[in-house]
Amino acid sequence: MAVTSVHCQAGTRVGFYSRSCPRAESIVKSTVQAHFRSDPTVAPGLLRMHFHDCFVHGCDASILINGPNTEKTAPPNRLLRGYDVIDDAKSQIEAACPGIVSCADILALAARDSVVVTRGISWQVPTGRRDGRISLASDTANLPGFTESVEAQKQKFLDKGLNTQDLVTLVGAHTIGTTACQIFKYRLYNFTTTTATGADPTIDATFIPQLRALCPENGDGARRVALDTGSPNRFDTSFFSNLRNGRGVLESDQKLWSDASTKAVVQRFLGVRGLLGLTFNVEFGRSMVKMSNIGVKTGTDGEIRKICSAIN
Repeated sequence: MAVTSVHCQAGTRVGFYSRSCPRAESIVKSTVQAHFRSDPTVAPGLLRMHFHDCFVHGCDASILINGPNTEKTAPPNRLLRGYDVIDDAKSQIEAACPGIVSCADILALAARDSVVVTRGISWQVPTGRRDGRISLASDTANLPGFTESVEAQKQKFLDKGLNTQDLVTLVGAHTIGTTACQIFKYRLYNFTTTTATGADPTIDATFIPQLRALCPENGDGARRVALDTGSPNRFDTSFFSNLRNGRGVLESDQKLWSDASTKAVVQRFLGVRGLLGLTFNVEFGRSMVKMSNIGVKTGTDGEIRKICSAIN
């Protein structure tokens, strides 16, 4: 398995547990693999969970905390999968080396391992994060929304120290996983009066009947649809091909093709002639490390939770 090298920052470092808990990374890896074999949906779930955690109070595992009005209860997080994977890995690690490894680090490692099990390449994950105590549903407004303009998306990423290339790269995580009909069905019916179909004109005309068959106007809003209709279970660049072909399922995804600054990055991932190419897997690892160091708590800043879903 190829590995992309990255530089760490923010007080974390690669191999933080090499002496204090040398089996930590292998336990997380084997736990993700085991759960993935029985339920492949945990891979995109864990990847998005890490993203949603980092954009709210930084990468501090606050998304894992149970309770009323916590981040976990907020609309953007209600459909996330994989909490049981983190709990499983944490219990095994606590048995091996109690009180050493943070839930935030387990989540960061599990996100990486989720890419690997879906045939993406690995990267070194800097560790040394500590867990936060604050988890409020109201704070999830920081998360980019599925109807937002590219400018709004770029600003939210910029606020976290991430640039336009990071935005496109990290949205590329939508190469695996699904979304619910209720999230994008509005694009298919009465979206506009200016087209014969009434659908969002940025959707490829031949794609509209396929999406309508999956999501009838009065059908089950909870039905799941692949975000990457080319290869939904493989970590590759077909998601970007979909954007080029008007087959982005989410409105915010498809907008990356209509904005010049983000379109150029998509084209570089697709190897468009005349543009300096980018290797998606390599850049994804780099952007994930940048994201995983947002607002990191280290030293006495945070704590090591014994149970990831509860405050000690």
